Amino acid sequence: MSKDIKKVVLAYSGGLDTSVILAWIKEHYQCEVVTLTADLGQGEELDGIDEKALATGAVKAYVEDLQEEFARDFIFPMFRSGAIYEGRYLLGTSIARPLITKRLVEIAHAEGAQAVAHGATGKGNDQVRFELATTALDPSLKTIAPWREWDLKSRSDCLRFAKAHGIETPISHGKLYSCDRNLLHCSFEGGELEDPWNAPGDLAYAMCVSLEDAPNESETITIDFEKGDAVAIDGEKMTPGEIMIKLNELGGKHGIGRLDMVENRFVGMKSRGVYETPGGTILYAAHRDLEGITMDRELMSVRDGLIPRYAEMVYNGFWYSPEREAIQAFIDKSQEHVTGTVRLKLYKGHAIPTGRKSPFSLYRADLATFEEDDVYNQADAAGFIKLQGLRLRGFEK
Repeated sequence: MSKDIKKVVLAYSGGLDTSVILAWIKEHYQCEVVTLTADLGQGEELDGIDEKALATGAVKAYVEDLQEEFARDFIFPMFRSGAIYEGRYLLGTSIARPLITKRLVEIAHAEGAQAVAHGATGKGNDQVRFELATTALDPSLKTIAPWREWDLKSRSDCLRFAKAHGIETPISHGKLYSCDRNLLHCSFEGGELEDPWNAPGDLAYAMCVSLEDAPNESETITIDFEKGDAVAIDGEKMTPGEIMIKLNELGGKHGIGRLDMVENRFVGMKSRGVYETPGGTILYAAHRDLEGITMDRELMSVRDGLIPRYAEMVYNGFWYSPEREAIQAFIDKSQEHVTGTVRLKLYKGHAIPTGRKSPFSLYRADLATFEEDDVYNQADAAGFIKLQGLRLRGFEK
């Protein structure tokens, strides 16, 4: 431990791990601890969490509502890119870490702190995301990661530490899952999910109903977009945060956006998780559908080629990297005409586009029609096909 560290800013949730971490840092580093509790739409009651942090030993406790900033500056730019990790995961946990880190660094500057701290374990992706973001924003700040330093090896050890230090915590030995929830998703890991053959249990639901409990009647909605960003639902203008809340409500009601997958963590191991992304799944489907009539074919092809790389950058913690920022500039340029309205039917886990319109539509009914037209000479296709087939003839003489 460094004697140069006099003050630390800790990402604090108020749960078992970060409560123990707060007391442990204060005790082992002999320094002051400031906490940051970021409200990203996790749906948990945050009243009194500052008092709890102070009672556990913090010298100051920040509790901040960052939901609008999260949706506007992180979720929406990522969704403009069409990013999806390993073809399935909409990156709900990954995209939250850059914002939390940004505020940790800003508070560290304001408080004159020499370090930031997080509760991520040495096995997961979050440690990488927090620390790479910190390095990008202020490489002079140190990072304290207690799970890589202390001799506490389990939740049971943490409970014993909490009891010995008089730390009040609602967490018990019986907690089934490790969960992360925000405006974009809720994740479940641990418990029976550690065996990839086991089906998720009945408690692995938070934002979505099961398909069996979803309504038997479909629901139709419209989403309006401007330059790739959703701006209204059913004609009602909303802020980015309000749009995510409303779409989560609609998607959760119809069981939309549940995903059970085994993914590749950046640190090298495979991990099984269950994700609920109800609003994000609807938004992804609508945005992709609108691009179909507003984006040039070759522009879309280039953008689509960047999706895996962009998604990896978000997943692996390189949000503040120069390559992500450069790709974002290209993506934002590609979205200039992604403006219009998409109509979707929500039903039993599905968000199905059924109509789309745009003032920048590239679709021409007079070209695509199966009826008679006077703008397309079908005989021209023969020469086109012949030219396309030249290279397939090989060395034919």
